[in-house]
Amino acid sequence: MNEHTISNESLIFSLLLVLVAIFISRKEKLALEKDIIWSTARAIIQLLIVGYVLTYIFHVDHFILTFLMVLFICYNAAHNAKKRSKYVKDIFLISFTAITTGALLTLTILLLTSSIAFTPIQIIPITGMIAGNAMIATGLCYNNLGQRFQNQQQQLQEMLSLGATPKLASMSIIRDSIKSSLIPTVDAAKTVGIVSLPGMMSGLIFAGVDPLQAVKYQIMVTFMLMATASISTIIACYLTYKKFFNQRHQLINLENR
Repeated sequence: MNEHTISNESLIFSLLLVLVAIFISRKEKLALEKDIIWSTARAIIQLLIVGYVLTYIFHVDHFILTFLMVLFICYNAAHNAKKRSKYVKDIFLISFTAITTGALLTLTILLLTSSIAFTPIQIIPITGMIAGNAMIATGLCYNNLGQRFQNQQQQLQEMLSLGATPKLASMSIIRDSIKSSLIPTVDAAKTVGIVSLPGMMSGLIFAGVDPLQAVKYQIMVTFMLMATASISTIIACYLTYKKFFNQRHQLINLENR
């Protein structure tokens, strides 16, 4: 296996790429310089901390530590998904339930089929991938639901006045929101290998693994991303739509929020 390590000097020189982004932002008057510097510094600090933590967890290789790290990843994914909800407040618990359920079900299937082993070196990176993808899908779900409930208030009011339950009146919105939220994941699956060589596959090839073996891993990743995003989005949508109605099953006016 060919190994290539990045020296500290090479890493420092790679910061020139960030300077390019800052230069473009300044030249085009985008006013993103502070955000670029802050996000870069934050990424470096976060990744260094995670690197030391993972080194310790990989060395200890304990079931409880590994499971706690899985929950920690899901917690952060839920926290960030919550921030994407512009129309509904107090949605963290729904986000955590949806993302954690999707991630745990996917991991369980992978473990039962012996696709992976319950070791931190496998469980933690895979959890990061599927939780991150679920975070994006659920975030899109919240925005899609909010926009559709806001745009279709008249139709919803009419259906409710004719005796429809909130769930029946909302079904088309729920289906459309789930479909729209899964489009990025579906499109990514369509173009994998043709337009893009995703992270796991590229990393394995870069590390010297046989391309066909790397392809097998990437196929598994594609399957698990699709499953987790679908499960998480469905749970998030069906738990969130109720928040657009009050206790008397009346539609809440989003414009007054």
